[in-house]
Amino acid sequence: MALHLLRQGFKVTECTSAEEAMNEVAKTHYSVFVLDWMLPGLSGVELVERIRTKNKTAGVLMVTAKTEPQDIVLGLEKGADDYLTKPFNPAVFVARVKALARRTQSEEAAPGKPEDEIQVNGLRVNFKSYEVSYNNEPLHLTPSEFKLLGALVQNRGVVLTREQLIENIQGEGINVVGRTIDTHVFGLRKKLGEWGDRIETIRGVGYRVKMDSV
Repeated sequence: MALHLLRQGFKVTECTSAEEAMNEVAKTHYSVFVLDWMLPGLSGVELVERIRTKNKTAGVLMVTAKTEPQDIVLGLEKGADDYLTKPFNPAVFVARVKALARRTQSEEAAPGKPEDEIQVNGLRVNFKSYEVSYNNEPLHLTPSEFKLLGALVQNRGVVLTREQLIENIQGEGINVVGRTIDTHVFGLRKKLGEWGDRIETIRGVGYRVKMDSV
């Protein structure tokens, strides 16, 4: 994997264990992390949780042979932004890393958004601090879940297609099936609790936030 990225001009740091990776995280800021599920010591899922305590904006791609839906959901819920199963096409792998890198660079360089904070039916989304709360109780979302929720509440009442949501989370030029977004929405609804019921599925199209008051 490192060779494919080096050929595309990426600077790559390879780590052979979770402990080595965390030492790198502590001293260097990275834009993208590519993790295997099976690692010496901590698993890739445990590692992504620890990475998120140090770096909340970097893109995280899980690359693994685990293909069961529950494994994909777990990886995304723990903080991964995307999930690629083995065997994979090298061009697809590189494209996904590029998309995550673009998203990270855009977030870190972007000026303040028109709405720094949105409050909707007890839900508060702060785009400056990347904090979300419901009825004053903090919610802990992954970066992808935050971007997904942000897009939905900023366009409340409007149907967003799966393609629009994919572009919002991962950037343009990446071919990801709609099921990826469905998995993100499933995890987001679960974390939002009763508020998650406001995210409507528009069959065959996408999703929208149902609003009765603002």
